[in-house]
Amino acid sequence: MILDKKMKLPLAYYGNPILRKKCSQIEKIHEEIRQLVKDMTDTLIEHNGLGLAAPQVHRDLRLFITAVPIEQPDGKWLAGQLRVFINPTIVSVSEEINSRSEGCLSIPSLYLEVIRPERVTVRATDLEGTIFEEEFSGLEARCILHENDHINGVLFIDRIPKKARKDIELKLKEIKEKYRG
Repeated sequence: MILDKKMKLPLAYYGNPILRKKCSQIEKIHEEIRQLVKDMTDTLIEHNGLGLAAPQVHRDLRLFITAVPIEQPDGKWLAGQLRVFINPTIVSVSEEINSRSEGCLSIPSLYLEVIRPERVTVRATDLEGTIFEEEFSGLEARCILHENDHINGVLFIDRIPKKARKDIELKLKEIKEKYRG
């Protein structure tokens, strides 16, 4: 019997050039892409994240996954549905915005208030090769925008005011030093 082995991929951390790269389109969904999604899912679960983009695991591909938990009326959270976004395009964002603390697996231990649109409509391809277009709101929209930034070489620290960015420069330098190599 062959056991289904979980594969945790190594993360790319702040300072790694792949995090600043505009990633390449996926031309065809083949077994290697399916395995990458599986391995990214294992990595996301291992790190207790909400989303993970291919460049965060050293892959130059326009691909990200999300698994955003759902808050219940009683304040408890239910596990979110795994979603796969291949070659995503942001179709539209709402004028309505909100501010919320964000973190990133590639920039450990740093959480900052980031202003983002409340809703986003995205068009992407799923793992079966089906193109879909869907609107997301709240935390799910925020996560999608955060991960979509990753495949365009943008980090959440690029979305904060210049003064706040200056205030975290020392912390960013420490992260870069700690996770170098």
